[in-house]
Amino acid sequence: MAPPLLEIRNLTVAFDTPAGRVHAVNDLSYTLNEGETLGVVGESGSGKSVHVLAMLGLLPSPPAKILSGEVLFQGRDLLKLPEAQLRELRGGQIGMVFQDPMSSLNPVLTVGRQLREVIERHSDLRGAKAEARATELLDLVGIPNPGARLKQYPHEFSGGMRQRVMIAIGLSCNPKLLIADEATTALDVTVQAQILDLVRDLKDRLGTTVIWITHDMGVVAELADTIQVMYGGRIMERGPVRAVFRQPHSAYTWGLLRSLPDEGARAQRRLYQIPGAPPDMANPPAGDPFAPRNPYATDRCRTEVPPLRPASPVPGHMVAAWYDLPARLAAEAAHG
Repeated sequence: MAPPLLEIRNLTVAFDTPAGRVHAVNDLSYTLNEGETLGVVGESGSGKSVHVLAMLGLLPSPPAKILSGEVLFQGRDLLKLPEAQLRELRGGQIGMVFQDPMSSLNPVLTVGRQLREVIERHSDLRGAKAEARATELLDLVGIPNPGARLKQYPHEFSGGMRQRVMIAIGLSCNPKLLIADEATTALDVTVQAQILDLVRDLKDRLGTTVIWITHDMGVVAELADTIQVMYGGRIMERGPVRAVFRQPHSAYTWGLLRSLPDEGARAQRRLYQIPGAPPDMANPPAGDPFAPRNPYATDRCRTEVPPLRPASPVPGHMVAAWYDLPARLAAEAAHG
């Protein structure tokens, strides 16, 4: 069996603030195989974005501090690489697409100039060859008349087209790993669907491995092979998308899925709302971070952090919980 493309081991990240040390990522471990699409979900402050920014060396230090862990990309620990080598990987072997393309693109440089800079920085293409590659990339991401559009500025593109440009920049050097951080959040649903179709098509054609960070469970259902549900800087549940959606084993995952609007006859029901508020990570709970909001929490949940363990017969389906959610839900259903 081939080794994983990415392996994160016991990653812990904190921020030193006037209110105290905020524990943003806590003992995070997971692997990502080549060609896999991982959807990372969870509410704001769950550690989704912080852990990828930490592994790429993009967190400001101070206040950020990596307290422990390893991030092995093709066997090399990114946390130990010199900055120069990390810069070579970013944009080369690892592409990144951020949420807001207008703030990610330089407004005073043409789109072609910005594409060529990345191409020339991470490949041996120069001049006309870099220009041809930039044209090819815009065509690849579905921008019509790409040769002419290279001469235009970001404000001359729509939001959806700017995000396509960001995806083209992320893919410019055929990265092994593409990370998209809330890449469709600011787009309307029609454009969002087009971007998802584009990423799926590019993944099939290029074999790119993808980490897709989002609040939207529907996006994960459509795009990802594996879902990773995070809360309080920890993984609550992880596994094949279909298995997790069909039978969640974490009360947090169950709450997120219940919060989605229904279609059809039950569409008029009141949407479920997870009670309570996210934890104060400057003073995190002693045990399971979701325990104070979890109606199925046990005494052990409040005092001891649960490890990830197999959740179902489906390979790779894991949960961090001291309770048996399917059994509790079945008992409730039996009693009406």
